[in-house]
Parts: sequence; structure tokens; C-alpha cells
Amino acid sequence: MGQVSINENVMDLTDEGPRLKGMHCKNCGNHVFPMQKGCPKCTSDDVEEVQLGTRGTLWAWTIQGFPPKAPPYLGETDPEKFKPYGVGYIELPGQLKVESRLTVSDPTALKNGMEMEIVGEIIGQDEDGNDLVTFAFAPVA
Repeated sequence: MGQVSINENVMDLTDEGPRLKGMHCKNCGNHVFPMQKGCPKCTSDDVEEVQLGTRGTLWAWTIQGFPPKAPPYLGETDPEKFKPYGVGYIELPGQLKVESRLTVSDPTALKNGMEMEIVGEIIGQDEDGNDLVTFAFAPVA
């Protein structure tokens, strides 16, 4: 089986890895994620879909220590089996901040301002047996 994006309106899977779909307003220059048909800043509908940057800096973070509500959460919901994970805001230069799952869950390994890059993470399977891939950000080695 193959891999499929958890949401094709939010993210494409490319040969180079996952790429987030955002919006750029041609009127005021605002960026929005995910893509939408109008600008919330100036209300213009003169917008274009853009691929967001793949690297940025960790702006703020926390550790998700218990299972989120399901749905929409697709991971392990049994508190005894749940594995904590990092969640943070990644500032993509010249664009915006994106809220994202982080590949690191050790709080001693995370610090504001560290360089991060987007990666794909398998979070389950669809009804056809394909791996469902979402995005996460990992520290740049």
C-alpha cells in the first residue's frame, strides 16, 4: 500500500516530503494556513494558494501529556498506552506561525528559537490500508 495525506486541503505529499498549503493575499501580503478563499486581514478575495516554507524556528511549545478528544484525534486514546508528544508553534520566515505536532516529546530537548523542519508522520491507516500521513516539525540536526 501507499501513503496518503491526512487532508489534501492542508498538505501535499511530494517526493521532497510533506508541503503545507497556505494562502497568500495579493492585496495586503498576508499569509494564512490552511488555504482559504478570502483574506481575514483585509477581506480581499484576490488570493493565491502557496506552498509554505519547510523550515522555521520554534516559537513556543508544550508537551501533550494525555489523549486529546477523539474525534478528531486519530491516535491512541487509552491513557495507559498513550505516548506524550510535543506541540508547538513554528514561525516560518516571512509567512506565519503554524501550530504543529513536534517529533520530540522530551522537554529538555526543546527550546524556543531552535531551528525546525517539516517531516511526515504516519498516524494510522485508511480503509484501503494506506498509511495516513500528517505533518510534524523536527529539530534540524
